[in-house]
Amino acid sequence: MTTYGYARTSTVEQVAGLADQVVQLLAAGCTNQTIYQEKISSVKMTDRVEFAKVLAKLKKNDVLVFTSLSRIARSMIHMIEIEAAVTAAGASIQILDMGIDTSTPQGRLTFNLFGSIAQFERENMLERQKVGIAAAKEAGKYLGRAPTAQAKSTKVLALHSKGLTKQEIADACSIGIASVYRILKAAA
Repeated sequence: MTTYGYARTSTVEQVAGLADQVVQLLAAGCTNQTIYQEKISSVKMTDRVEFAKVLAKLKKNDVLVFTSLSRIARSMIHMIEIEAAVTAAGASIQILDMGIDTSTPQGRLTFNLFGSIAQFERENMLERQKVGIAAAKEAGKYLGRAPTAQAKSTKVLALHSKGLTKQEIADACSIGIASVYRILKAAA
C-alpha cells in the first residue's frame, strides 16, 4: 500500500499555497517521493500531467490524498468521475478538509451523499434552464446561438473572389483563419 498525494495551485504566484498543501500531505502519510505537484489553472484541468501520472501509478489498496476538493475537481460531478477512476484501480481517496476517506463505510456514505446532492442540483439547474429557454422563446427573446463561421461562408467566398488574403477575410468576417481555410476548401 502506498499513500500518494496531489497538490495543485492555480498560478505560479501561489507557491505558499503549494507548500502548505505539501505539509498537510506529509502529515497524512505521504512522502516527498509520492507527492505530485502542479501549478495549473482549474480552467486547464484536462492538461494536468502530474495528476495523470499519479492516477497511472495507483494499484490495489493505495490511497490518493488531497487537501481539498477544490485542488482536485471543478465540481462534485467531476470528483465523482475521478473517484470512479481511483476505485477502478482498487485504490481509495482521502480529502483532508472534508474528513472523507472512501476506504471506510462512513467515508463512502459521505462521499456518495455529496455526489447525490451534486447530481440533484445539476438536474434541477438543467430543468430550470429548459423552463427559462421555453419562456424566452415564447416571449420572442430567445435568439439562440450566434452564427458560426459556416454561416458566413457566402461573405468569405465573396471576399476571396475579390482577391483579399485569408487573414484579411478572417478579420473582415470576425472569424478565425482556420475557418476561412475550411470554407474555401469546402467550396473548391
